[in-house]
Amino acid sequence: MQRIMTIAAATLIASPALAAGDKPFFSLANTDFVVTIGFFVFIGIVLYFKVPTLLGGMLDKRAEGIRSELDEAKALREEAQALLASYERRQREVQEQADRIIAHAKDEAVLAGEQARADLEKSIARRLAAAQDQIASAQAGAVKEVRDRAIAVAINAARDVVTKQMTAKDAAQSIDVAIAEVGQKLH
Repeated sequence: MQRIMTIAAATLIASPALAAGDKPFFSLANTDFVVTIGFFVFIGIVLYFKVPTLLGGMLDKRAEGIRSELDEAKALREEAQALLASYERRQREVQEQADRIIAHAKDEAVLAGEQARADLEKSIARRLAAAQDQIASAQAGAVKEVRDRAIAVAINAARDVVTKQMTAKDAAQSIDVAIAEVGQKLH
């Protein structure tokens, strides 16, 4: 208010040199004086209708709205940070679980590999034993076949020799001896 009074006093004290043209300053014909009066009337109307108070109230209301928006933004930011921390924690938990599953799968794969290797070694040992048995069986069959053949050849050779060297008397005697042996063995 004091500022307005100072401006008004400065305007009233102004010298006629500031007046427009050759008219006196305090005359209604002087445009500077009329403008000054219009200015003071405008200031009076503005003060009468409490425009500065209304403007201050609107600015305060706007400041309060901005303050509430800032508070809401802070709350949303804190909520977003909490949500982010929750998702990061869940991601770490899921990652740890995935790591455990992978480690378990690797352990199972190693165990399955060892089991397969042991089964393969057993299978190879069984097949090797079966092959050796087949070889032994084939060898025994071959030996038996050679013996049987040798016996057959020896019998044929002995028959030929005996047939050539034996007479009818020797044959009858040989049959009698064989019958006596069979008779002794059966009794």
